[in-house]
Amino acid sequence: MTDDPYDAWTRRLLSLSPDLSRDSARQFVHDLYAHAQSDLDDQRAEADFEREE
Repeated sequence: MTDDPYDAWTRRLLSLSPDLSRDSARQFVHDLYAHAQSDLDDQRAEADFEREE
């Protein structure tokens, strides 16, 4: 098993788009994960705020 949390998704993306470079695929996966995590953090903060009101 690899220590890179993006490796499995990078490989999957590369299998769907072989013309994409590995670095570009990994960066896309990283950016997508970061954006999704930010959205989840925002949702949690909003839910916490609403609970405290």
